[in-house]
Amino acid sequence: MKKSLLIICVLLFEILNLYSIENYPAGARSLALSHSFISMPDVWATFHNQAGLAGFQSISSGVFYESKFQVDELSLIAGATILPVKGGVFGISFFQFGKGPFKENKIGLAFAKKISEILSAGIQLDYLSQTFPENERSKGFATFEGGIIFSPVKDLFLGAHVFNPILGGIESPAGKQKMPAVFRVGGHYNFDDTVLITFETEKNTDNPFLFKSGIEFSPVENLALRFGVSGKPIKYTAGIGYSTGKLTTDIGFSYHGNLGVTPSVSVQFSL
Repeated sequence: MKKSLLIICVLLFEILNLYSIENYPAGARSLALSHSFISMPDVWATFHNQAGLAGFQSISSGVFYESKFQVDELSLIAGATILPVKGGVFGISFFQFGKGPFKENKIGLAFAKKISEILSAGIQLDYLSQTFPENERSKGFATFEGGIIFSPVKDLFLGAHVFNPILGGIESPAGKQKMPAVFRVGGHYNFDDTVLITFETEKNTDNPFLFKSGIEFSPVENLALRFGVSGKPIKYTAGIGYSTGKLTTDIGFSYHGNLGVTPSVSVQFSL
């Protein structure tokens, strides 16, 4: 009964908060590492740091699904496709959060390029929108984001990213709601072929600093076990990934002390 009341409170909070649109992260591997993903080369870099696309040499795509607290109305679906070209790498991505009368959407077009052997950069143009029950037509606005990844020494990668530095916003029945800017810095280190650690600090112009960290073990070939922690408030995450040929499947979970588990799954493939 207590959990049901808490979930109802969260639903009410999310509905009231929909007038303040969010930029949601994606990827079950990222979730399992507490979204400390700022320097990772991955299809889901389209949602974290576009510079992470620069090393791709083949067409790749991914799909992602998350059910926050296992509440259907708070589900998130996302997708991304990466297309390498002669001068760099293009990426296109989208997400939809929510079902029913309230929805939040984002589409993004990214371009990334290796500047040198140790430096990559990327930028993305975004369009974010909301659909309200009292208005069948969605309201939206355009903004941009971008970042860099730098490798000062072997196996150490550092990243920095900014989202919505122009403080764009959306016109809603409650008036214009400015979307906060988000700044992220961090990195990851490969100890060897079996252990990887990630670390990151995020600052939202509306919220305090958020510290995130994760660790990934590869006990056998093609299998990865992942754990993460972030806070405050403290949130624990875990997950597993398995690769076979050109296909990779990841499962991730995050745990809230009062509301329970948020499961997610993503599938990526490379041509």
